[in-house]
Amino acid sequence: MRRWLRRARDLRVTLWTLIVPPTTWAAHFLFSYLWAAISCAKLGAWARFPTAFAIGTVAALLVIVIAGLIAWHQARTPGAPAPHDEGTEVDRLRFLAYSTLLLSGLSFIAVVFTAAPVIILSDCR
Repeated sequence: MRRWLRRARDLRVTLWTLIVPPTTWAAHFLFSYLWAAISCAKLGAWARFPTAFAIGTVAALLVIVIAGLIAWHQARTPGAPAPHDEGTEVDRLRFLAYSTLLLSGLSFIAVVFTAAPVIILSDCR
């Protein structure tokens, strides 16, 4: 585990890493609705919480947690205290990392709320 944390510390947060959590949520959202539409059309009934949906949800949550973990380590970079409104490289890094961390939390909750109806509902009505 420590080796992974050291690797996370070495990665740099950029604008590309900022969009990973919401993009993962959007892909999971699309996957969920396509899965529901196909299973209702083919089976005529809602297959109760199949393995493919569970694997897709866990994979999406794992990607979001990894992005949040990397951002958390980058946000804790030593430097001046908040607010990070200077034009320095460290302040830009910490701002992007903090933004990515917040988006990771929001995306994690969004994936859980997207998966909740599939878990709770039992038919296609």
